[in-house]
Amino acid sequence: MARIVNIHPETPQERLLIQAAQFIREGAVVALPTDSCYALGCHLGDKEALDRIRQIRQMDDRHHLTLMCRDLSEIANYARVDNSQYRLLKATTPGSYTFILEGSKELPRRVMHPKRKTIGLRIPDHPVALALLAELGEPLLTTTLQLPGDDSPLTEGWEIQDRLDDHLELILDAGHCGTEPTTIIDLTGSAPELVRAGRGPLAPFGLD
Repeated sequence: MARIVNIHPETPQERLLIQAAQFIREGAVVALPTDSCYALGCHLGDKEALDRIRQIRQMDDRHHLTLMCRDLSEIANYARVDNSQYRLLKATTPGSYTFILEGSKELPRRVMHPKRKTIGLRIPDHPVALALLAELGEPLLTTTLQLPGDDSPLTEGWEIQDRLDDHLELILDAGHCGTEPTTIIDLTGSAPELVRAGRGPLAPFGLD
């Protein structure tokens, strides 16, 4: 049964963040708010929690997961970033973008695309997500909280609990945070490539 916690969307309570980080370290799958929509998250090194997220979303290992990071230096630890890629990241983060990049040796192989060895990375522009990442002290492995057959992500805490009560340990309910997922940009080629148009504007990449 999922524990639902009402957390302030702008000034999240420290004691709740400490509890949430501990849940994650102990293997929990959590629902958390972001600047685009709610996401499912788990500890990067927890294979069982990752398998549960894939089961909830009914996605295979070719579906890119997203490593949610606190800042650019953290992204650089987990992905290969050249100068031009870094400039784009610096200009557009934090924000509602997910970037496909080549993973570094710091990443477990199971979280990367099996053939391309790539992963999604992002820095969210949401106080709760950033505060949780700071308390956790490391990135969070995430994916959009959109269930199979649904047209849009879940966006209310009670709705998440109603649909996923038996599959999650924790729901950080910060109220409605939108239903438009991130814009996904593939930066592994010679020029940025649009994978999915979402909340983040396309103009910074010359794709509008």
